Amino acid sequence: MPLRAKVASSVSRTAAALSRAAGRGDGSVIGGWIGLKIDPDLLAHLSAGRAIALVSGTNGKTTTTRLTTAAVGVLGRVATNSFGANMPTGHTSALAKAGSTPYAVLEVDEHYLAQVLEATEPHVVALLNLSRDQLDRAKEVAMMAQLWRAALVRHPDVRVVANADDPMVVWAATPPADPAQGHVPPHVTWFSAGQRWHDDSWVCPECGSTIQRSGEQWWCTGCPLRRPQPQWTVEDDGVLDPTGAWHKVQLQLPGKVNLGNAATALAVAAEFGVRPVDAVSRLGVVTSVAGRYAQVDRDGRNIRLLLAKNPASWLEAFDMADVAPTLLSINARDPDGLDTSWLFDVDFSPLAGRQVLITGDRAYDLAVRLDVNGVPFQHVRTFDDAVRAVPPGRLEVIANYTAFQDIRAELDRVN
Repeated sequence: MPLRAKVASSVSRTAAALSRAAGRGDGSVIGGWIGLKIDPDLLAHLSAGRAIALVSGTNGKTTTTRLTTAAVGVLGRVATNSFGANMPTGHTSALAKAGSTPYAVLEVDEHYLAQVLEATEPHVVALLNLSRDQLDRAKEVAMMAQLWRAALVRHPDVRVVANADDPMVVWAATPPADPAQGHVPPHVTWFSAGQRWHDDSWVCPECGSTIQRSGEQWWCTGCPLRRPQPQWTVEDDGVLDPTGAWHKVQLQLPGKVNLGNAATALAVAAEFGVRPVDAVSRLGVVTSVAGRYAQVDRDGRNIRLLLAKNPASWLEAFDMADVAPTLLSINARDPDGLDTSWLFDVDFSPLAGRQVLITGDRAYDLAVRLDVNGVPFQHVRTFDDAVRAVPPGRLEVIANYTAFQDIRAELDRVN
């Protein structure tokens, strides 16, 4: 690297280490921020010489990145932003901290994918899903798909691993060829992990006609856009690869959605030449991802933490959670988005019949929503109150971002 980049990288590592030593967090943002102030091209310099995979989407990025890192680890050391700092500052800090590695797997905020594609020149990009999220400040779903599509047009050589079940992702991943500009569509490998949330993909992003569905299939009623044939699919408790071979996946992470994340990880690793048979056993060592799915024993209760930040992820959280006492916690701070009206897009009826407790800055918003769904609940002011209010045994905790971090801090599970 140029001397300036070497200095910037060294300062980045030092700043991150000081932040950790001071108990101010893991340093994954401040280290990258300072490094980029010294050398604005530091991320590009740190990316040079590495085979890189980028993982982006509305939901599942952190978990899929962690599983992909484990799978690609068959080949050697892998740099990754394991704590979920998924903007360029986090990527810069992660690569600087890792030093020289042949591979990197980076989670990327969907709004920054075009910028990070430009800086890192990755070997492969995984596109997971697109759904509504923080619409008070973020882009509408079809706009996000358009940005992805435009970014891929500018990088026709990148290999893409994309979700065949999400019409928005399929459209974004298949930009048309433009012979006048010399653009060709990217190479795309399709995976199928199922799509339980459909409310952001009833209208075709190409022509505006209705999207129809029948079983696993979907198609536009007004143009040729339709579900492509996936090469990687989830079947029972395993994954079918492009050869038709079935691989049993034994995860320590709950829910069918994580089988889909595992299929994605195997598909991305295969783009680096990793055989599924060599990678699949490594997926089972992942137990907790930046606190997600962590289980903590406290006062006779086994507490499991689940993160849910938008309607699609709440739907998956209900599928993961056991039928047990459940604490729901909602904040509306800046990282969460300030608008809680999205709660009315979530069907809370799966919680009927269990003990439900609510807390958080916006617990009263949640109370109104549960009342509309006819789900009885108890309001508690603190996490300790919630623990005392439930009998010994399992306590499921489902929280949005800052509420999740507050509870992690109470359980002494800070990064």
